[in-house]
Amino acid sequence: MDELLTDGGLIRKLWVGEADKYREHLLRLDQESRRRRFGGTVSDDCIRNHTEHAAGLDAMLHGFFVDGVLRGVAELRFLGPRYLTREAEAAFSVESPWQSHGVGSALLERTLLTARNRGVKFLHMACLADNKRMQQLARKFDAELSFDFGNVVCELETPRPTPMSLMREMVNDGQSLATAMLDAQSHTLKAG
Repeated sequence: MDELLTDGGLIRKLWVGEADKYREHLLRLDQESRRRRFGGTVSDDCIRNHTEHAAGLDAMLHGFFVDGVLRGVAELRFLGPRYLTREAEAAFSVESPWQSHGVGSALLERTLLTARNRGVKFLHMACLADNKRMQQLARKFDAELSFDFGNVVCELETPRPTPMSLMREMVNDGQSLATAMLDAQSHTLKAG
């Protein structure tokens, strides 16, 4: 189900019509958070291009929302055709005021459930060698870390899906969709 976090925030799936929320979130990241998310300096145009294609069939996004505003995202991207691969990669971004409050852990937990239920055996996360927060998060979930040329690759092995894990995601998705619809309706009423 949608998980409540600090400051009344919650974790839920991002749906097809919400790419603009993802773009706005990434554009709000401070310079250091943006560098850590993308592994280097990227322009606003690069972010706009990335978010246009982020919600495709090979990626799934979960977001951390506070008062209807997206403040953190986990992006799960399959490494190859979705139904043929058993490997995926994950990338995370959390705006500075919400870092070190359990948001990354909640996003990674939801991402692992999603990966597991799609038969992903190995989840990879890459980060810069100076990104200690990401490394700490990966270690918290028992990831194997390997260091290579200023980067760190974290690898997590996911268990096989179970009826309970599938049901948990189905309930989460139903609540996420309902919450997204209520947010959209609330936004429309406020604008009108």
